Amino acid sequence: MNDGGGTHELVVGGLSADVAGRTVLRGIDLTVRSGEIHAVMGPNGSGKSTLAHALMGRPGIEVTGGQVHLDGHDLLALAPWQRARLGLFLAPQYPTEVPGVRLADVLGAALADGPDLAGVIGASVEQRATAEAQRVGLGAKLLERSLNVDLSGGERKRSETLQLGVLRPAVAVLDELDSGLDVDGLRDVARRVAEAVGEWGLGVVAITHYRRLLSVLRPDAVHVLVAGRIVASGGPELADELEHTGYAGYQPE
Repeated sequence: MNDGGGTHELVVGGLSADVAGRTVLRGIDLTVRSGEIHAVMGPNGSGKSTLAHALMGRPGIEVTGGQVHLDGHDLLALAPWQRARLGLFLAPQYPTEVPGVRLADVLGAALADGPDLAGVIGASVEQRATAEAQRVGLGAKLLERSLNVDLSGGERKRSETLQLGVLRPAVAVLDELDSGLDVDGLRDVARRVAEAVGEWGLGVVAITHYRRLLSVLRPDAVHVLVAGRIVASGGPELADELEHTGYAGYQPE
């Protein structure tokens, strides 16, 4: 988790990775600093989720080349929980159900294992979580339920955003945060992430197919990922262009 202040930098250099013996990532370069929002867009099968999982260290992703550093720490040498402790947060496309483990207990354990943020946030874990639930449109009763069990797709995405708000990471990787959300849900979670960028300088990697998330979560940079490579980068206008033209012009011949 983040220490609640300072500047942070995630640097990805030449990252290549295989999944089940098939090369998916082919040399990804990306630098995300505190307070920056980077959108990674691309068609199905381009490697977007593999990039998110490789950054967090999911088993089954074989990194075959490159480097990933967060504030100078070699993330590829660390277990996923160690990466999280340093301040990397992943909101996965399909959050895992954990029967019998309350969301409130997960947040309490995570905060107990990290730096003390009480002086920054000035509230107990329960108070923080309740406040964050309200900000993303969730009832406080969700905190007493098993993590992600019997939740709708939209509730899971709101819950992930709630967790981000409580844990205050340095860098958040959001893998299709917009999937499963209606218009109101999209507005609530995107607005909360945007506020986090201003509140504590959160750095964001927002992975998405569509521009609709970025209409609220305005990116500083947009990167087009096709066939495991970043083939174009630009400002927010690039997302607008993709909305009209699609990815056909970026497909390898």
